[in-house]
Amino acid sequence: MQTAGTERPATIHDIAAMCGVAASTVSRALSTPDRVNIRTRARIEAAAAELNYTPNSQAKALSSGRTGAVGVLVPDITNPFYFDLIRGTQLQLKAAGYTQLLVDTEESDEVEASSMEQLRKSADGIIVTASRLSDDALLAAAAKIPIVTINRDVAGVPAVVIDTPSATSQALDHLISLGHTRIAYMAGPLTSQSSTLRWNALAAAAEDRGVEVRRLGPFAPKTQSGAAAADAAVHSGVTACIAFNDLIAIGMLQRLRERSIRVPEDMSVVGCDDIFGADFCNPPLTTMASPIEQAGRVSVSMLLAQLNPLAGGGSRSRSLMPTHLTVRGSTGPVPQSS
Repeated sequence: MQTAGTERPATIHDIAAMCGVAASTVSRALSTPDRVNIRTRARIEAAAAELNYTPNSQAKALSSGRTGAVGVLVPDITNPFYFDLIRGTQLQLKAAGYTQLLVDTEESDEVEASSMEQLRKSADGIIVTASRLSDDALLAAAAKIPIVTINRDVAGVPAVVIDTPSATSQALDHLISLGHTRIAYMAGPLTSQSSTLRWNALAAAAEDRGVEVRRLGPFAPKTQSGAAAADAAVHSGVTACIAFNDLIAIGMLQRLRERSIRVPEDMSVVGCDDIFGADFCNPPLTTMASPIEQAGRVSVSMLLAQLNPLAGGGSRSRSLMPTHLTVRGSTGPVPQSS
């Protein structure tokens, strides 16, 4: 018989021998205790404690069909936007007893697709942010494993959507109030649904307000892309820019400074996301602020509702997170010569 302190880990067979019951009874007592007589269960639990029994996670997964893990996919783990989101999912998953499996999909639909396929074997569900997959590919994946998307809205797939399009309209009104009438949108990746939705909202608002807005790009959502974005903005003759994200906007501030173009005296710049460091820029960045950590927490709640429908709590298919414009020093009145 296995005893505490020996090298071989205790098994359910050791517990069964100590208690004089079948191994299947031990398994039920430890995995679904309500199916076992309370006295028998107490004996089994006491024996398990005496033998320092630790459940085998792989065996548990095989018997229950659950792994106790959730995959969280982000397109670029170095983007500060995802820091708060990852913290939100991590804290909420930990509180629910789940392990977070974090995957960087490298802004690649191929990496994203292969990662989701692999996670089917090691995770109970997936939270995928800013998915680069097609609608059909996401629907096909959601048919195989529970999925919640963040910032990707596809009918039939539960989603948490950060309402940046409405904040984009706020940014436009802010710039118009400063006298700007020639404004550029520095677009994100072509595969980004968020970028497309922001542009559509901006174009509609601009037409309604009678101002000119042009779309430049696409630009990769990285600081390094800001140089090309700044050059394109200067060449286009606009007096203000709304960037797809803060990283592009911060890169633009750096490039404009190199070209001796003053911000905001010569050019106004607006970012999106209000990432850590946006208020440390020179000048501090006007940007669209989002409840990023809360979005991560809500996505976990929506996924857990799929995994444990009998636990209650409802099953939302879509959650819209509000945003707002935070005005700082990178926006100012239109240049007098314009």
